[in-house]
Amino acid sequence: MRITGSLLAMLLATVATPALAVDQPDALHTETSAEIIVTAPFERERFSLATAVTVLQGTDLARESRSTLGETLARQPGVSSTFFGPNASRPILRGLDAERVRVLTDGIGSFDVSNTSVDHAVAINPLLVSRVEVIRGPAALLYGSGAIGGVVNVQDTRIPREIPDEPLHVEAAANFGSAAEERGGGVAIDLPLGKTGLVAHADASFLRTSDYRSGGFVYSPAQRALGTAAGGEAADQAALRGNVPNSDARTWDVAGGLAWIGADGANFGFSVSHLENNYGIPNALPIGLGEGEGPEQDIRLDMRQTRVDVRAAVPLGGLFETLRLRGGWADYRHDELEDTGEIGTSFFNKAWEARAELVQREQGAWKGASGVQYLSRNFESVGAEAYIPRNETRQIALFTLQEFDVGGGLKIDVGGRYEHSDVRSDVIGISRNFDAFSGSFGVSLRLSDGWNFAVSTAHSQRAPSAEELFANGGHAATQAFEVGNPVFLKERSTGIEAVLRGRGDLWNIELSSFFTRFSNFIYLNPNGDIEDGLPVFQYQQSGARFWGFEAEGAYTLAELGDTSIAATGLIDFVRADILGGVGPVPRIPPLRMIGGLEASGGSIGGRIEIEHAIRQKRLASFEADTPAFTMVNASLTWKPLGTDNGTAVILSANNVFDVEARRHASFLKNVSPLMGRDFRLAVRFSF
Repeated sequence: MRITGSLLAMLLATVATPALAVDQPDALHTETSAEIIVTAPFERERFSLATAVTVLQGTDLARESRSTLGETLARQPGVSSTFFGPNASRPILRGLDAERVRVLTDGIGSFDVSNTSVDHAVAINPLLVSRVEVIRGPAALLYGSGAIGGVVNVQDTRIPREIPDEPLHVEAAANFGSAAEERGGGVAIDLPLGKTGLVAHADASFLRTSDYRSGGFVYSPAQRALGTAAGGEAADQAALRGNVPNSDARTWDVAGGLAWIGADGANFGFSVSHLENNYGIPNALPIGLGEGEGPEQDIRLDMRQTRVDVRAAVPLGGLFETLRLRGGWADYRHDELEDTGEIGTSFFNKAWEARAELVQREQGAWKGASGVQYLSRNFESVGAEAYIPRNETRQIALFTLQEFDVGGGLKIDVGGRYEHSDVRSDVIGISRNFDAFSGSFGVSLRLSDGWNFAVSTAHSQRAPSAEELFANGGHAATQAFEVGNPVFLKERSTGIEAVLRGRGDLWNIELSSFFTRFSNFIYLNPNGDIEDGLPVFQYQQSGARFWGFEAEGAYTLAELGDTSIAATGLIDFVRADILGGVGPVPRIPPLRMIGGLEASGGSIGGRIEIEHAIRQKRLASFEADTPAFTMVNASLTWKPLGTDNGTAVILSANNVFDVEARRHASFLKNVSPLMGRDFRLAVRFSF
C-alpha cells in the first residue's frame, strides 16, 4: 500500500494543528495523573519539565500492550525498538539503545542481559505493568551516566503503595492475538491485613504464542535474491510467505510481596518474583558465508530470573522531608539451545543495585534531592559461543537534582552525577577504572497559562561496558562475530534540548528538538570480514553527532455527551552521523508519522490511525536500505462498568491491510518483518 501525497499532507497537518489535551482520568489506575512524573526523587509537573516525557498507562497501555516492552512502546514519540522477532525487543530512544538507554523497574535496573545482545529479552512482562514513563534527554542522567538516550521506567504493584479500600482488590488481564495465535493472562491481588497497615500482594501471568504471521515475504528482496542464487533448500526457503519459522514463545511469571504503609508517609515493603521465558530466534536463510556451513537454525533461548526487591520511605524532620530507599537483587540465567535441544551456550548474570535518595524539605522557592547509588554485576558465559569472558562490574555514584522556582513562571533545574566504575575480567587479566562526571542545567518559562517553553543542556561521560571492552567471538543467535576493544576511552557527550508545550480546553501540543555531539562514541559496525562463517562486527570509537525532533498533539473536533472526538498526530525524526567522513550511524530509525482519530471519555470509545515510516536510505557501511511502509490500525474500547471503573474490553485490528513492513533498527530486519494483520482482544478487570 503506497501513501499518497494528500495522505502525507493530512498527517503533517494533523501534527501541526494545535491538539486536544487528552487529560482524562486514568481508567485503570487513578492514583497518579499522567501529568505527574514520578521518575525523579520527588514528583514533578510534566507541563513545566525541561525535557521530553511520555507516560503510558490505563486504557492506552492496555491497547498498546505487546509481548515485549520494546513493541509496547514502539509507537510513542521518539521511540523505536530493536525487534529481534516478537520475543526480544528493547526500546530505542532517539536512535540510541543498549548502554545508552536504562530500562528500570520502579527506579532500579531490570538485572537481565538485554544490553549485551539484541537477541536477549528484557526480563519484564508487560502484561501486568501499571504505568510506563519514558524520559528522554538530560533528566535521565540521575539514573546513570549511560542514560544519555533516556530512561524507561516501568511500574508495577508488586510492592503495594497504598491500602485498598475494599477487603480484596483484584486486577486481571487477558490478551488474545491472531497473528501469532497469542493467548495470555494474568491476575494481581492486594489484600489488606486488618488494620495493621500491612498489605499482601500476589500476582501471576502467562503468555503462549505460535510462529507469527508476517504481512508478505518473510525474507527481504536482497535475501531472496541470495537464496535463489544459492539454489536448493535456500531457494525454497527464500520464497517463504506468511508464518516466520521458529518465532514462538512460552512465558510465565509469579510474584509475592508484603508492604507496611503508615499514616505519615512511612512505608516499607518487599517482593519476590520468578520469571521464565522460552522463545525462538527467527531463522536466517541457510546460505554459507565464506568457508562456514551457514547460519544455525531453530535456535531457542530458555531464560529464567529470580528477583528480590525492597522499597522504603522514612519521614524526616528539619531540612529533610523523606529518605527513600530502593534495592534489588536478581539471579539470571539463559541457555541458548541448539535444534537438537542441547545447550550450546549459557549466560549467567548475578546483580544487585541499591539507591538511597534524601529529599529536601521545600524551602520557599527551592526544593531538591541528593543520593547515592551502587551497582554490582557478575557476568559469565559458558559454552561453544561464550564470546564474552567472565567479568565483573562495580559502580558507585553520587547525584543531586535541585529545582528553583524563581518566580514569574521561571524555573531552573540543576543536576549532577559522579560515577566511579570498575570493569574487570580476571580470565583475560584486564581491569579498567573510570571516573565519569555528568551535569545538566535546564530553564523552564511559563509563557502564559497555556504555553511553556523549556531549554536544557547536559554534559555526560560514560564508561565503556564489559561487552564493549571484552567481546571476542561468534554468536549464532545474532549471526555476528563480535569484537570489542579493551583500551576504549570514556564516551563523552554534550547536548541541548528545547521543548515547547501548549494546552487549552480543546487542544494540546508538545514540540521538542535536540542536538548531541559525542566524542569517543562507541558503536558496533560490520567491517566486511568473515570469521568462523559469520560476519565480523567490530566495536569502534569515533566522534558522532545526533540531532532530531518530535512533535505530538491532538485537537477536539466534537463533543457528544461524555465522548470527545479528537484528531491526534505524531511525527519524529533523528539523524546520526559518525564524524570524520565515516558516514551514518548504523540502524537509525527513519522519519515516521502517525495520524489518527480517537473517541474517548465515554463508556464506548475507539481509535483509527495511519502509521507511515519513510524509506531509510542513509546507510552505514554494509547496511541495506529499508523500504517505506504504511500501516492502518483500529481499535474499539468498551467500559461496561462505567468510566470510573478499570474494567475495559478492547478489540483492535493492527496492520489492517496486511502490508510487509520491516524496522530499520532491527538486526533481523532481513529475516523477521513486523507482524501482518493482527486482530487482538484485550480484557482488563478491576474490582
